[in-house]
Amino acid sequence: MDKYLLTLWQSVTSGSIKHIEIAELLQLSQKQTARCIQKWTTEGWLEFISGRGRGNVSTLQWLKNVEAIFEERVMKMIDEDPVELSSKYLVLDWSSDSKLRLMNKFRTKFGYVQSTNDKLVIPRRYPFLTIHPLEAADVNSANLVANVYNRLVAVDEQGLVSPELAHSWDVSSTRVRIYLKKDIKFHDGSILAAEDVVACLDKLRKYPQYQLLWGPVQQVKVAAPLVIDIYFPTGCSYCLQMLGTMNASIYKETKSGFVGTGCFYLEDNDEKKTSLVAFKDFFGERPLLDVVEFVQVPEEFDVVYRSSALEENHSTFQVESDSGFGVVMMNTFRNTAIQRKEVRDYLHYIIAKNRHEIVQTDSRKLPNHEGCLIGKSQSYSISKVIKPDFSEPLVLKLVNYTENTTLWLKDLLEKEGVPVETKWVSFKDTVWNIGENEEADIFIHGEVFEMNQNFSFFYFLLNGNSKLASLLKKEKKLASYLEEYIHTPFEKWTSLNLKVEKELIDQSIIIPLYYAKRQIPFSADLMNINIKHFGYVDFSKLWVRPEID
Repeated sequence: MDKYLLTLWQSVTSGSIKHIEIAELLQLSQKQTARCIQKWTTEGWLEFISGRGRGNVSTLQWLKNVEAIFEERVMKMIDEDPVELSSKYLVLDWSSDSKLRLMNKFRTKFGYVQSTNDKLVIPRRYPFLTIHPLEAADVNSANLVANVYNRLVAVDEQGLVSPELAHSWDVSSTRVRIYLKKDIKFHDGSILAAEDVVACLDKLRKYPQYQLLWGPVQQVKVAAPLVIDIYFPTGCSYCLQMLGTMNASIYKETKSGFVGTGCFYLEDNDEKKTSLVAFKDFFGERPLLDVVEFVQVPEEFDVVYRSSALEENHSTFQVESDSGFGVVMMNTFRNTAIQRKEVRDYLHYIIAKNRHEIVQTDSRKLPNHEGCLIGKSQSYSISKVIKPDFSEPLVLKLVNYTENTTLWLKDLLEKEGVPVETKWVSFKDTVWNIGENEEADIFIHGEVFEMNQNFSFFYFLLNGNSKLASLLKKEKKLASYLEEYIHTPFEKWTSLNLKVEKELIDQSIIIPLYYAKRQIPFSADLMNINIKHFGYVDFSKLWVRPEID
């Protein structure tokens, strides 16, 4: 199916038209357009009588209903082909009626499919950026990593550490000794050894994004079969908590890619679909589903966890989970007006007095008048600030996932006399390209805490993917606070976190903006729905209540 032909059908009726107008519509050169018209004429879609001379009016006559024929073909593909093959045609230039019919038909292909395997098919609006634990800086990729790999330990919301790949550990002021479980298999069938763990942790602590976080650790070595020693001569009160993060997942690099030990292994992962298959030799409890498949869909497609090919009006229920918080960040290292505290304080004052309006940009966002630590941060007020002089516009970063909120902020600042220009940055560059982020004075950052709030806040400050890490190293007072974490017992971190947060807010380096909630629709017969990493459902526990006559 030719997307250019469908676009032409939607935009041009039979009658007079200039050749150059068709080229501009299709965003093709005039030579490319001429070849397309000749092809479509030969195939019997249309007649085209070219006007004589450059720029003269030509005549186009449609011979077939392009959209009706294309729609029929796609409907047949949805019925007969795998969903990942037909999904790409949903983004063509359909009329609203055709698109609605196709979407409804396509929707029936999602949900629980019981044949030889129990499979759950889930719509996926965006491809996963990575499956590599060291690169998983966005929540979607981290959720995939959580299912494919394991960590040495698990850390719950209260900060309690429990066994995962390790069964026990000894902790002293300068060392943690880890004891591994026996006979744990990687997805390629090989057995996990202490050397595999040491190789992963050495790569992790030397990886640029995590060097600051892992700075206290000086050595990781094999002490005996299935025993690892982690040394930190000057102390590291948070070593066990670090071992429970997604980036500390244990993996093995093979010729065919990365393999883990998780309850699912990765069978397919491309621009069309991602497939997770239950690992039958998993050392823990086997998943109740055999396959979880994510299939690419258009952005406007509704993401509902359906148990089967159900009708649109079949009962569903909403499961609400925390989806983190949003803050406005100031790049104080830039040699622009944003270095001046009176400028940052003025922006802070404007945002604080207007953030109650944030719900207008997204009903799932609630104004945040406190800070990053839910239930711990205290409400604060800011006095009126006189507008400073601006000699040049401030650069505001614009990213797709915060676009509405960023445009709201731009409009707000401009109304208060702050000159602003936007800089578009792709989501991928936002996650991985630090240089792109450093070219903006202001940006909205959304953060989702992975696990225990106290450690996640510290991780938010120090991991190299955080936009704060480079700022903190240059702020002497904040840098001195960060040193305190190394020697402060983990159970006493709340007061330390609040002290750091207060300094960041007082300096107008971060400005609390919103709390976010995620509401995930599930069909009523999906059972055992647990929200786990980053507010996502735990696929390892999910199952479907069967219909029994």
